[in-house]
Amino acid sequence: MQTATSVLTHAAQAVVKHVTTPLKPILKASSSSSSSSVLGTRKTRDDAELDDESMDGSQSPRKRQKVEFDLNNIEVHEIGVRSVEEVKQEIRKALDEHDRGEDEEYDVLKETLSGKQKFLYDDEDEDADPTLPEKRRQELKVYLVALSSFTPRLGRSASGLVKSVLRCQWIGRDEQFARIYTQFLASLVSAQGSCLTQVLSTIVEKFSHSRPSDWAVANFSTVPRQVAQERLHFALRYLLRIFPAAKSVLTHLISSKYPYHDDSKRMHLAYVQNLLRLRTYSPELQNDIMDLIISRLVKIDVEMQMDLEDMDDRLTTMVAMALKSSQANGNQEEEDDDDDDDRDSVSSEGSEDDEYTRVKTAKESIEKMDFILDALFELYNPLFSDPQSDQAMEVFGDLLSEFSNIILPNLKSRHTQFLIFHFGQLSEELVDAFCGTCINIAFESQRPPVLQQAASAYLASFVARGAHVPGHIVVKIFEVLGYHLDQMRTLYEASCRGPDVRRYAPFYSLMQALMYIFCFRWQDLIRSVPDDVDKDDLSTYLDQDIDWEAEIKDIMRRNIYSKLNPLKVCSPVIVEQFANLAHRFRFMYVYPLLESNKRVRLSQYSVGAYSSGGGLRDLSFDMNDESWQQLDSYFPFDPYQLPISKRWVEQDYLQWRPIPGLNSDELDESEEDGLGGEDEELQEDTATDDELGGDD
Repeated sequence: MQTATSVLTHAAQAVVKHVTTPLKPILKASSSSSSSSVLGTRKTRDDAELDDESMDGSQSPRKRQKVEFDLNNIEVHEIGVRSVEEVKQEIRKALDEHDRGEDEEYDVLKETLSGKQKFLYDDEDEDADPTLPEKRRQELKVYLVALSSFTPRLGRSASGLVKSVLRCQWIGRDEQFARIYTQFLASLVSAQGSCLTQVLSTIVEKFSHSRPSDWAVANFSTVPRQVAQERLHFALRYLLRIFPAAKSVLTHLISSKYPYHDDSKRMHLAYVQNLLRLRTYSPELQNDIMDLIISRLVKIDVEMQMDLEDMDDRLTTMVAMALKSSQANGNQEEEDDDDDDDRDSVSSEGSEDDEYTRVKTAKESIEKMDFILDALFELYNPLFSDPQSDQAMEVFGDLLSEFSNIILPNLKSRHTQFLIFHFGQLSEELVDAFCGTCINIAFESQRPPVLQQAASAYLASFVARGAHVPGHIVVKIFEVLGYHLDQMRTLYEASCRGPDVRRYAPFYSLMQALMYIFCFRWQDLIRSVPDDVDKDDLSTYLDQDIDWEAEIKDIMRRNIYSKLNPLKVCSPVIVEQFANLAHRFRFMYVYPLLESNKRVRLSQYSVGAYSSGGGLRDLSFDMNDESWQQLDSYFPFDPYQLPISKRWVEQDYLQWRPIPGLNSDELDESEEDGLGGEDEELQEDTATDDELGGDD
């Protein structure tokens, strides 16, 4: 069997050290102590990584050279009451007796190494030596140094002892202890490779710790969060350097240890912060880390939206009040606060416990989304300092991959996609990259129809709402979508008997996308206007002979008046707004078609189980309600309302601009019937806006 020294020395050949001042051993030899003991003959530069590198990971720029790492050569002195040799004898005896089935000493050793054992001595000893309390407090260091010599014996039969050591709360002690503990972990993994996952797991599970009480140790000074994280990542970085195979193990662990969706906001934020820190010194894991964060963020996003949609107005008002109260308090997160302190900002008086729980859960989900997205915007922002650089394009390529594989398939995602909305507008090259990705997905025949429709919605929403998307790109995208719309119409009309959303959904999604773009970007689709039109006064465009870009009118006319009859199937809100604008701009007059569509029953053209209507009658469906046979007005870049992180996108967003006088004539009568609010509905047609009180 290989010794701990030989295995660890071999594993550390690739570890480099800084050539700096002469190194000092972790446990310095005391020149005045006659009881000093030496565990072997330590080489002069035995612990380059631990001594040269500070806990915050700073490194010397000087040239580095390879060194051997030999844990059997550690100079020590009596930190505690007993020497290393005495403790080694105690450990050897406990292990020998354990091998014979006698566990009394072994159990005491487990308790000691867990960090919970209290060393008891006579009061006279303390009176004679006032330094004894400090020595007793530090004696666990001696145990760890001594135990390093026995790591080859810490196999399966000593798994209980290993578990006890790994349960030791080492982060909350002093810095010297943290270094010794890190060194012991390296020795353990070197001698017992099967312990690698166990060791890494004990580190990663601390990623979600956020309060000093999570790592506090009695009789030790409080360790601030920043220092605790530095120690945690110092140990992890050190192990990753010595054991390259640890990276593949770590990939699985960071996923399995990720907090559950209903865990506290504090745990989620701490975990994400630690993942982002891990990303800085482990480039091989960068993509895996970002994929993990984005995927979990989307899950929170989707669940949050579903929870809000299930709430009535009273509960959503309570959520809004709770959020405002939290913002008024500055979102302060005192270290010693309990998770339940949020109760102060959610009025539960007169409410049932389950209502309070629903409100609290929704509030925490929104805050999780908000803080994590704000951290991601902060992370990516410097990488796009030059949005035309190769670096920016490479990073955006990673974002596009996450968008295609994680965000796009989740149709209820409401906020996560704004990462790509913000950074995708920083240059024309980035705009083109995102639009190209959406077009490829929307028109690849092997893609599932639901993804094709989602890609069309993302493209339309991006072009319509992106304040920095140039006008000529808007025209180009409109023409490209129009070309594909004509292709679909030609394909579908041969078998079409009438409007049917189930059979021709891709066509209707694309038609709805074009109408949506027209409603928001109609000015960019204009080639020229009469001289009396003032571009800053939108009302002057009304009832004018406008010259539109080539093919724009023909594209819309060919497809609107086709057998597929898209105005019957597309979202009524968008259809009505398009009809109104198209009429007042003398673009197209579709009101006669809308009137005739009122006499068209979609059920007569539907295919599938419910085409006869029998199943719907059995389920108590209203046969006069055709909304289930029409498209939803799904456009994923609806107004962004998360209170903290919205600062990143406020200048990116093209708000709906009402046109004075637009509804003054033909829609006055409709307004009395409750249809006049469509402008506002088009602008604020999101669960978050309606349910959380909009922009105020």
